[in-house]
Formats: sequence, structure tokens, C-alpha cells
Amino acid sequence: MSGESLLVILLVGLLAGWLAGQIMQGSGFGLIGDLVIGILGAFIGSWLFPQIGVRLGAGLVAAIANATLGAILLLLIIGLVRNAGGGWRRSWGGGWGRRW
Repeated sequence: MSGESLLVILLVGLLAGWLAGQIMQGSGFGLIGDLVIGILGAFIGSWLFPQIGVRLGAGLVAAIANATLGAILLLLIIGLVRNAGGGWRRSWGGGWGRRW
């Protein structure tokens, strides 16, 4: 991966994180967190979608769409992990942060 493609992935990831935060209302992490999620989503989208044969086209708009879908996928996975962990704690008699 060249330096230019890395820079494009980072910039597109910043925009994609903001878009994913707007689309997935209630599951975001605030502005800074959404930007980090977007950058990670850009890496996920640029790796995962070509692996499974999904091609959204070429150009900047396709890269933004790819990164946004990667960020949404990451937010969904984080939401599932959050909910699964919270359900486990509730089923075992409450949270770990209980004060006596």
C-alpha cells in the first residue's frame, strides 16, 4: 500500500466515520470516536469487500461508500458485543461496579 493510498484511506475514513455516526444514531461514540471508527471502517471496507467480491466502483465516491459501509459494519459489531456483555452481567446478578 503506497503512502498516497494510505492518506486517501485516512481522509475518506474521517468522512465515513461522520457519515456512519449520522446513519447509526444512538450507536456512535461522539465526534472523535466516530472519526476513529471511520478510519478503522475504511481499512475494513478496503480489505473485506474486495475479498468477498463486492465492488462499488472506482473513484472517491465509491471509496467513501466503501468506508462508510465498513464503519457501519464495525458499529454493528461493537453494538452486538456491548449488548451481549451487558446481558451477561445482568443475568449473573448485576453489574460489577456495585458499591456495598
